[in-house]
Amino acid sequence: MEDKRSPGMKEQRLRRQRVNRMKKMIMGLLGIGFLTAIAFCIGLTLQVLQMRSELEAITAGMISVQENGQTDDYKSVSADNEGLQSHGLGENEELKENQVPQTSGSESMAENPDEDIPLAEENVKKVYLTFDDGPSAENTPRILDILKEKNVKATFFVIGNEEDYAPQLYRRIVEEGHTLGMHSYSHKYSVIYDTLDSFQSDFYQLKEYLTEITGITPSIMRFPGGSSNSVSNIDIQECIRFLQEEGVTYYDWNVISGDATSQVYTVDELIRNVVQDVAKNDTSIVLMHDAETKGTTVEALGPMIDQLKEMGCELLPIDSKTKVIQHITADNIDE
Repeated sequence: MEDKRSPGMKEQRLRRQRVNRMKKMIMGLLGIGFLTAIAFCIGLTLQVLQMRSELEAITAGMISVQENGQTDDYKSVSADNEGLQSHGLGENEELKENQVPQTSGSESMAENPDEDIPLAEENVKKVYLTFDDGPSAENTPRILDILKEKNVKATFFVIGNEEDYAPQLYRRIVEEGHTLGMHSYSHKYSVIYDTLDSFQSDFYQLKEYLTEITGITPSIMRFPGGSSNSVSNIDIQECIRFLQEEGVTYYDWNVISGDATSQVYTVDELIRNVVQDVAKNDTSIVLMHDAETKGTTVEALGPMIDQLKEMGCELLPIDSKTKVIQHITADNIDE
């Protein structure tokens, strides 16, 4: 009996051994595959994080003066802070008042950015800090807090924000003594500058909106992209004539912080950009932004104000006595 069973049992043992080896091989392959998959996922995750970091850096540097995707905002007006861009002026090439020339700051100032900046003894420099594209939930309140702390009044060229927090900020701007100006309701170039009718419609919508909320009817405006923008489908002179008929004065700028350009500036660089250009003008209208993406501007504001005060500058809100600085001057527009 045992002799007859032995070959069968031996065969079964061998079969079990083969099965066990196959199981071990399969488990080994599964383990290797599992570890490979984990390693691949880790590598892919690291690549995604790196790409996300790079994308955020690129996004932060893109020209986006408001969150509705207008990446071309001010692109045609200020490519970098080495000088204000006066492109698209056409026949109206002369900039009004103390418009900054194409080079920003003297060579000596660039070599020694920390040295004291000389002031004209006879005249006090007047500086008008202006903020476009607000109000925003985070940055506009912080800017207002800083201005209040520093006892400085500024000018806000606002857009039509319908979020729940916006009415309170419009009112706060007015109640705290700042100047409320119009920028546009939609801030969509393709809509605003499509036709003269669309420009007028956007203008009236914002004007009525702000009047209803604040009880104040703004009398000043800043063109989206400036009066010398190159994105308008209509002749900007038609828009200027319309504003003149409405009794509204538009203001451009002759000093830029750089917060609307494709280059990402640090806090110190934003301050230096402003201080160096202010030193060249008797009257400076400074272009800045208070959209949600402009946190660096907020960080730079306090130290910037301190340096301007140390220079002896008078910081004011735009009013009827402010010298009008326009890239395309209204005085040159034919009736």
